[in-house]
Amino acid sequence: MDTCGVGCVALGEAGPVGNMTVVDSPGQEVLNQLSVKASEATGMEASIEMSLPPPLPGFMDSPDKMRLPPEQESLCRLEQQDLSSEMSKVSKPRASKTARKRGIRTRKGPKRPQQRKPPSAPLVPGLLDQSNPLSTPMPKKRSQKSKGDLLLLKLSKGLDQPESPSPKRPPEDFETPPGERPRRRAAQVALVYLQELAEELSSALPAPVSSPKSPRASSPTKLKKIQQQAACPDGEEDATAQDEDFVLQVEAEDGIESEAPSEGLSDPEPAAPRSTPRRSTSGKQKPHCRGVAPNGLPNYIMAPVWKCLHLTKDLREQKHSLWEFAEWIPLAWKWHLLSELEAAPYLPQEEKSPLFSVQREGLSEDGTLYRINRFSSVTAHPERWDVSFFTGGPLWALDWCPVPEGSAASQYVALFSSPDMNETHPLSQLHSGPGLLQLWGLGTLQPESWAHFVYGIACDHGCIWDLKFCPSGAWELPGTLRKAPLLPRLGLLALACSDGKVLLFSLPHPEALLAQQPPDAMKPAIYKVQCVATLQVGSVQASDPSECGQCLSLAWMPTRPHQHLAAGYYNGMVVFWNLPTNSPLQRIRLADGSLKLYPFQCFLAHDQAVRTLQWCKANSHFLVSAGSDRKIKFWDLRRPYEPINSIKRFLSTELAWLLPYNGVTVAQDNCYASYGLCGIHYIDAGYLGFKAYFTAPRKGTVWSLSGSDWLGTIAAGDISGELIAAILPDMASNPINVKRPAERRFPIYKADLVPYQDSPEGQDHSSTSSGAPDPPKARTYAETVNHHYLLFQDTDLGSFHNLLLREPMLRMQEGEGHSQLCLDRLQLEAIHKVRFSPNLDSYGWLVSGGQSGLVRIHFIRGLTSPLAHRMQLESRAHFNAMFQPSSPTKGPGFPLAGHRLLPTP
Repeated sequence: MDTCGVGCVALGEAGPVGNMTVVDSPGQEVLNQLSVKASEATGMEASIEMSLPPPLPGFMDSPDKMRLPPEQESLCRLEQQDLSSEMSKVSKPRASKTARKRGIRTRKGPKRPQQRKPPSAPLVPGLLDQSNPLSTPMPKKRSQKSKGDLLLLKLSKGLDQPESPSPKRPPEDFETPPGERPRRRAAQVALVYLQELAEELSSALPAPVSSPKSPRASSPTKLKKIQQQAACPDGEEDATAQDEDFVLQVEAEDGIESEAPSEGLSDPEPAAPRSTPRRSTSGKQKPHCRGVAPNGLPNYIMAPVWKCLHLTKDLREQKHSLWEFAEWIPLAWKWHLLSELEAAPYLPQEEKSPLFSVQREGLSEDGTLYRINRFSSVTAHPERWDVSFFTGGPLWALDWCPVPEGSAASQYVALFSSPDMNETHPLSQLHSGPGLLQLWGLGTLQPESWAHFVYGIACDHGCIWDLKFCPSGAWELPGTLRKAPLLPRLGLLALACSDGKVLLFSLPHPEALLAQQPPDAMKPAIYKVQCVATLQVGSVQASDPSECGQCLSLAWMPTRPHQHLAAGYYNGMVVFWNLPTNSPLQRIRLADGSLKLYPFQCFLAHDQAVRTLQWCKANSHFLVSAGSDRKIKFWDLRRPYEPINSIKRFLSTELAWLLPYNGVTVAQDNCYASYGLCGIHYIDAGYLGFKAYFTAPRKGTVWSLSGSDWLGTIAAGDISGELIAAILPDMASNPINVKRPAERRFPIYKADLVPYQDSPEGQDHSSTSSGAPDPPKARTYAETVNHHYLLFQDTDLGSFHNLLLREPMLRMQEGEGHSQLCLDRLQLEAIHKVRFSPNLDSYGWLVSGGQSGLVRIHFIRGLTSPLAHRMQLESRAHFNAMFQPSSPTKGPGFPLAGHRLLPTP
């Protein structure tokens, strides 16, 4: 068969047509003869027909190659040079993305001569491989000329070897080698900068990983790169190979860095999983909190505490106020001092506390049994500073009196105790009766101070289920000079009563109030007070407090001007009052001068009783509620017709919404809890979409929960008599990655009911529920105190060194897994209320009380820091610069001691 090619090869197994010819690439000898025979090719190029058939696939590497005649070889070489000069005008294509991603690189080294690609011509159908559909030639476009035609056109004009025009001068930022495209110097400089930045950040770590200086056997990509660089001594590389090397260099270095921790390091940093997206090196990296803090806790546990100190200080300066509700000033003539006979119905019935003993960790105790009188206290311990006092009945409501930061004022707590130890109240019915609201002064919270009963307020509205102080703007200096009968104000207090009403009291400073009583007045002082406002449901025309049932929970608007007060009722209603309103539909002035306020907004939040309410402290538009229908609902008060998020979980008893976080910590009853999931949970509000974080397991019902915004810590008291604290991780990130949550919680004290036959010196101080024989099942208070006493086992809170190996920690962990509850007796050791101090001057103090009527105050000294001490000094200087307190009036029996800041830990 005749073809127009210049070289023929006979095929051993031909197709049905017969022999076939293919065009072969010129060999190395042709290249050596170019310089000699380039002049002879000019005359022959015009007579060569360019319609040559293309080579068939599969025959490019045939070993049977025939050498061309010298004239034809030189002609082919000249055509290739013309084609190469023609292609030099066009930018060279880069490697495909797939090749760069997979790390495929072109072989470097001396270039092999490319095979001549003649223009396509119509082929005989028999020459095509019928089994290979890809071998079918593509039709040529009409507007395009073949390369052979272009070459003939150039040769006809006398251009033997056209030269490519000189490229434009690149910018100065590019490095342009002769005959090559500009290199991307900016990208290379950026890569070097990022590598240096990574080395600087890694050098600050305790165990930096040194980058290798020589190639390793475990890095084949690096070895291939070095070998290929050695194979190209002349440095002639195409731009595509440079681009690929630029990408692969980063990949190779990343591979070396990921393998570096596994080679001979004593304590390597765990490598990130490959499924995790790689973060940018130039972005802000998460700080590494390594090491141990001075208190013995790891720095990654204490880091959220230090963060909360700054956030709370800044947000309180923005959200809190110095003075609000100027029209509600205490009046002396509204405070009527009761005689002993008049005050007797309001006093708790128990005049003596049950026997109790305190066992402090690390101190040798003699096991002394204490029994104190009603409204009396035990002097603070000289080393641990814990205080105990007896209120006379079971504690059900408790709150600290807020004071401004840096005010150097004495601390106060308000509480309510039931008159009878065995008293019960059905929630489905309204209840009214005598009760006593107590105000206790804690002094300066120093070792030489003690808790003392300041005064009491006699109430006839039944049981007080909740009480809340106005968060800010209600306190003024004790020595404020006011014209009689006005008294300096200590705070505004709201009470949630079992008769369905909410009472609002304006409390005076004890020094100014007690200075007006006669010297022979009854001690303690019990007053009958007219409240400044009575808040109830309904309207002016239809006012029936019984339609909503008992008021069970309160929440005061946390941001200034604190004008709204929310209350949760037994029938599931949440009611809001506007306190400074002047609307005649919401405000009525009574004959005795007090006010009656009606709500401006209410909605049905739950199908059953609203057990607790919490306002968002950063934004007053958001509220969370928990009800007996086992639901937790987040509300936007601008759209109260539907909750933002509704979560049905266990029976929640109390909530704590800490200032920096977008979620609530929930305490729960164990009646509906699944096995192993009873305890304290952190639940995201739904904005971040995090799963619930199991903060601490509990075996019994958690009655109360409190959170400290200053410490980022929550405290919980349960039915078993154990009070624990847990430091929350940074909830701004997903808590699913939190490791070893057991290291974040610790016990504060454990109360056990111990029979008399076990002497305090010889017994092992283990609770009856954790292995000791059960005491007689006493169902009344009298039977219980006749055969038992309370044993308080306190933890040393000054330091947390070796916390996991200490006896209180081991006892807490054992109780979390194997304790058993005895619910058919009076739980005298149960803790009903826990409250952290909201004040900066006493931010580490915690007060708790329960069924026994004993209230205890503890100082978590280990969580204090020099940062908070510096904040105290700055706040005190700022407060003294704003206010010049005059000399206070000293009341009888209560000298006003100057408040001292906590010592630097």
